[in-house]
Amino acid sequence: MFEIVFLGTSASAPSVYRGLSAQVILAEEYRFLIDCGEGTQRQILKSGLGFKRLTRILLTHGHLDHILGLAGLLSTYMRWESVQELEIWGGRRTLDRVQRLLYDVTLGGATPPMPIHLIDLKPGTFFEAKKFTVTAFPVSHRGPDNFGFLFEERARRPFLAERAEALGVPAGPERGALTRGESIRLADGRVIAPDDVLGPVLPGAKLVYIGDVGRTDNLPAELHGADVLVMEATYLEDEGDMAADFGHMTAARAARYAQQAGVKALILTHLSRRNRERDVLAEARAIFPEVIVARDFDHFSVVKGKPLARVKTTLPAEE
Repeated sequence: MFEIVFLGTSASAPSVYRGLSAQVILAEEYRFLIDCGEGTQRQILKSGLGFKRLTRILLTHGHLDHILGLAGLLSTYMRWESVQELEIWGGRRTLDRVQRLLYDVTLGGATPPMPIHLIDLKPGTFFEAKKFTVTAFPVSHRGPDNFGFLFEERARRPFLAERAEALGVPAGPERGALTRGESIRLADGRVIAPDDVLGPVLPGAKLVYIGDVGRTDNLPAELHGADVLVMEATYLEDEGDMAADFGHMTAARAARYAQQAGVKALILTHLSRRNRERDVLAEARAIFPEVIVARDFDHFSVVKGKPLARVKTTLPAEE
């Protein structure tokens, strides 16, 4: 299971109701901050998440509305919150801009109180935990080094307790070994193989996060069938030419991609101040019904086989 908390859902500039791009994904004991727009540290405080374990930052690209909050966040870590180290993942051009922002502006030549690792992101799996992986994939926005992220639970085979009981497998370490894929020998000499007590492979939950993006025809097939797709909807369809000029999505185009990719649910974010939430929602739902427009502090759980629903929100229903 994954959880995603939206800290900022506005495009380009904040609105009265929406902060700039930032969201936290929680998986097991890990936390990942995706993008860090201006004011993110205040949004973290308001969300109730706090700063504990929030030391891995994934950047979709280097535009200012997605990185300016790093300066304030680092200042907070330097003065108020104790962290052992900070990892910032991004494309090379993104990291060049982050380097100047943090070292030249924020630190002003001083030595940071903790190691800061600026990690050059390349397409492929770059983080592996016991139960999930995180993979980066390139997306087309303006210029190079733009990335989206795929969070995917590892596939598993359920342990069939009734079958194990019928075979005489005792409760305890023997069952643990079978779950790990190891054969065991019972006291009567019989050898029990994992296939004897494990069910068919079940894929895990799949959460896709795509930041600013101008086209969908070159997105990887691995995203298809995702349980949840998060995608921008900066424009409406009657602004389609402007969306293409600036490398962004319309709500309708995002919905069409969700439909084509066979995802279970779509969450739209990165809304322009020009557009109302209800208009964005109506345009997308006319094409793909399972869509939600994210609001600041919305909290969703992504669970395989369960429908998407808001866990928590603090914004009013309509701006």
